[in-house]
Amino acid sequence: MSPRAVVVGPPGSGKSTVGELLAQRLGLGFQDTDTLVEKTAGKAVSEIFTTDGEPVFRRLEEQAIAAALTEHDGVLSLGGGAVLSERTRALLAEQTVVFLNVGMAEGVRRTGLSTARPLLAGVNPRATFKALLDARLPLYREVATVEVATDALTPDEVVTAALGGLATSTAAPAAGDSVAGDPATGGLMAGDSGAGGAAAGSSVAGEPAAGGPAADGPAVSGPAAGGSVAGGTAAGGAGAGSAAQARIEEGTR
Repeated sequence: MSPRAVVVGPPGSGKSTVGELLAQRLGLGFQDTDTLVEKTAGKAVSEIFTTDGEPVFRRLEEQAIAAALTEHDGVLSLGGGAVLSERTRALLAEQTVVFLNVGMAEGVRRTGLSTARPLLAGVNPRATFKALLDARLPLYREVATVEVATDALTPDEVVTAALGGLATSTAAPAAGDSVAGDPATGGLMAGDSGAGGAAAGSSVAGEPAAGGPAADGPAVSGPAAGGSVAGGTAAGGAGAGSAAQARIEEGTR
């Protein structure tokens, strides 16, 4: 048994909100590893950081992820720093992983630099957020099957783009095949000019501005190994999307 999809990303990317919506679309259950850690520890994540320290939290998180990857068959959302664990990254190599990317400005706006997020509390939380993104971005892309750039999308649109990317990745051609104007890169980089340092076979859904224009979709840049390119501005319910967007800004990690 393993999850249908594992959702990763930085604070403010909408992992919990999108993970729940994705599970609903797939008719599956949803679990959040931060919640699992809190149940085990009997206290909130922020309290664990404050009273026990980050190493204790990371150890509990690593254990919770390893268990959930073998016990949960729905959608699993991980904490933003979960990819820092080499053991966790090794386990994720065997999973279908959706990376929700968010830019610096939008991430700061969504999180509001909340003190409820332990790693963003401090003297210069903006600089902390930037350093966090810089350090973790390669790790997110290392484990990602599909990447969705969330900045300009509602949660419903993010889910639609993720599902499209997942569907395409399951039909990805063998390495070395030329696909929709991307000669022999080994991935479904439809119309991508190769800008952005994409690894072969990478997947980007919903990227609003970088790289070459994707076929029937927005411009893309390519990050992670092992997936496909999906056009990101997929239709989603405007009313429901607005309400869910508010949840992203208030409650995501």
